[in-house]
Amino acid sequence: MNTPTIGSPATAQSDVLSEIQNRVLWLSTAIVHHANRVRANPSGLKVGGHQASSASMVSIMTALWFRHLRAEDRVSVKPHASPVLHAINYLLGLLDASYLPRLREFGGLQSYPSRAKDPDPVDYSTGSVGIGATAPIWGAIARRYVDNAFGTGGTGRQYSLVGDAELDEGAVWEAVLDPAVSQLGEVVWIVDLNRQSLDRVVPNIAADKLQRMFDAAGWQVIVVKYGQAMEQLFARPGGCAVRRRIDEMANPEYQRLLRCNASELRHRLPGAGPDAGAIARVTAEVDDATLVQAIANLGGHDLSALDRALSTIDDSRPTVVFAYTVKGYGLATHGHPQNHSSLLTDDQVRELAVRLGADPDDPWRQFPDGSVEAELCRNTAKRLARSPIPVRSAPSLPSDIGRTPAGMATTQAALGRVLLDLTREAPQAARRVVTVSPDVSSTTNLGGWLNKVGVWSARERRDWFADDAETILHWREDPNGQHIELGIAEVNLVSLLGELGATWSRWGEPLLPIGVVYDPFVERALEPWSYGIYAGGHSILIGTPSGVSLAPEGGAHQSIKTPSIGLEQPGCVTYEPAFVIDTEWTLLASLARLGKPDGTSAYLRLSTRAVDQTLAEVPADPAARERRRRQVVAGAYALRRADHPRVTVAAMGAVVPEALLAADRLYRIGVPTDVVCITSPDLLYRAVRARQGHENAESWILDQVFPCDRVTPLVTVLDGHPHTLAFLATISRVPTTALGVTHFGQSGSPAEVYAHHGLDGDSIVRAALDLVV
Repeated sequence: MNTPTIGSPATAQSDVLSEIQNRVLWLSTAIVHHANRVRANPSGLKVGGHQASSASMVSIMTALWFRHLRAEDRVSVKPHASPVLHAINYLLGLLDASYLPRLREFGGLQSYPSRAKDPDPVDYSTGSVGIGATAPIWGAIARRYVDNAFGTGGTGRQYSLVGDAELDEGAVWEAVLDPAVSQLGEVVWIVDLNRQSLDRVVPNIAADKLQRMFDAAGWQVIVVKYGQAMEQLFARPGGCAVRRRIDEMANPEYQRLLRCNASELRHRLPGAGPDAGAIARVTAEVDDATLVQAIANLGGHDLSALDRALSTIDDSRPTVVFAYTVKGYGLATHGHPQNHSSLLTDDQVRELAVRLGADPDDPWRQFPDGSVEAELCRNTAKRLARSPIPVRSAPSLPSDIGRTPAGMATTQAALGRVLLDLTREAPQAARRVVTVSPDVSSTTNLGGWLNKVGVWSARERRDWFADDAETILHWREDPNGQHIELGIAEVNLVSLLGELGATWSRWGEPLLPIGVVYDPFVERALEPWSYGIYAGGHSILIGTPSGVSLAPEGGAHQSIKTPSIGLEQPGCVTYEPAFVIDTEWTLLASLARLGKPDGTSAYLRLSTRAVDQTLAEVPADPAARERRRRQVVAGAYALRRADHPRVTVAAMGAVVPEALLAADRLYRIGVPTDVVCITSPDLLYRAVRARQGHENAESWILDQVFPCDRVTPLVTVLDGHPHTLAFLATISRVPTTALGVTHFGQSGSPAEVYAHHGLDGDSIVRAALDLVV
């Protein structure tokens, strides 16, 4: 078996680029080799890395970085090609050599590209397959939004380097098919079409079908299938028969040819069809080395073919480039169906070094000073250098708008009210608020906000119902709107949230993004939202309506696990307010945490259950009111204090009225009861861990809400899984009962559904008596 060499340059310039390409292949391979076979590994645990997946991207990334990329462009690199990115950054002087032996080492290079954790420039964090691929789409929208709003978004293409297996992910097609995407001409995807997955050669990847799907979605489709050596083979007399044979060949059969020497190729390639004789004559007329080189010479490894393809991109619409490649190209493992996680042996690495002009004993050697290769690296680094981005601080936000709500109201309705109040009380800050929803704007009480600020669109669209007197929601679309509607696609919504939340670091302009979804669908959106947080995108996710309190809707729309999800999500503060004033205070506090280097995201769980707002008993005294606000934002407050309490009920969200009613009943039968309103189990849990010395957080709220002189048995209750609040008993180590929802709900009235799940007053009274009597 012969290993193909990299490139067949025809000019002095391509000779230099080919040498760069060879060095990138060597460095990316050596990075993984050193991590697995050279560096000490006392634990014996597999380190991993992807030499073959990196190798298939080397030509594509070399052509892109050293020929076409501009400083204003951004690139999302497929997860398994991270060693190639680090190799290029090293050649450009953007990564110190000390990091090259430290792939997947603590404090070293991350497993996959990370904006937050890698020491060299990374435009997009990747790792969640399919999510990183689509991120530049949402980055393009975020850039345009910033440019429309503040004139500082600049220009530049948004590239995605996508593994063909990623096209199996539903997130990809949710994004591609969104109507707004067809207007984003700066979006360019380059698909590494190596036709292999983790374990096998994909038998029917249907590249033609994929190309038609992108075309139907309004994308420009460019195909780079064959390289120069293959085209020269096709140009020979009878070569058209060879082309037909390879074009019609199943993926696994073609891949098997890549593992053949010249003799085996002459036997296998002709096949048994009517063109067999013509193909045999062609293969007989070329020498062994030329035949082996040509068969593996796909377009994704031909620098000239890639250069031509990238030069034909039409910026008036999004573009996808299908670059046919061989997984492991240039390595001894090229084309093998199980090469995904395979590693070259020491001998194979030494052979590779000889072939590529590298030194295995000095693996990180740079090009010599004064060489044309070093000069190209210096010039490329200069061309791609970005000026530091000064981060503008977001305008100050009020912490308390000053209203004291009365009457019956819902926390969901409070969302829209607070946003409208912001446009009056803090217009500069309100200009940075951008809301996103999946076709539920009116049903989640954003209608008034939409009428006030309009809907964002890449270009203005006429509202044909503007003169209809019965139309309440005015759908005014233009580039100045502050609400973005994405259709029913939660993954798109939270992916966009992450990029809107990252504009402070990309373009120095902080936005205050808020996404609204039905709370049961938070779980569907959790992975891409978590990815956005990991990548430094700060946003607020509103889950509403929530829980079994949405009683008539039935089990399919009744969320159970979301309170504990909020508690467990890193980089996020979660709130579940019970009253309108609590919603205002926690939302304002959450907005104030966005868009800065030490910022955090937030998740608010809101309800459609109307609650008597006077039950909140908001203090009239300004100092007492501010004390209450601080407690609400910190996670809890005492809603009712009894003389000599015998039990405490800690309730959260929509079921707080049931807790208060139960406290009244318990008092009448001689059981004085404290009622604590929990607004953030997340912050309370951090406070408990801080008190134990496990976390750096404030714990004063525990002393104020659960003081030592009021220690009693504890009943916790919420419209969600009971374990969310069960930890509260550890604060004072008291007997406890945790009430909540542990099984799927069903339709009914709130009273019926609460009784069914044990959230009603009777259940709370019984639980309290069980602890104290």
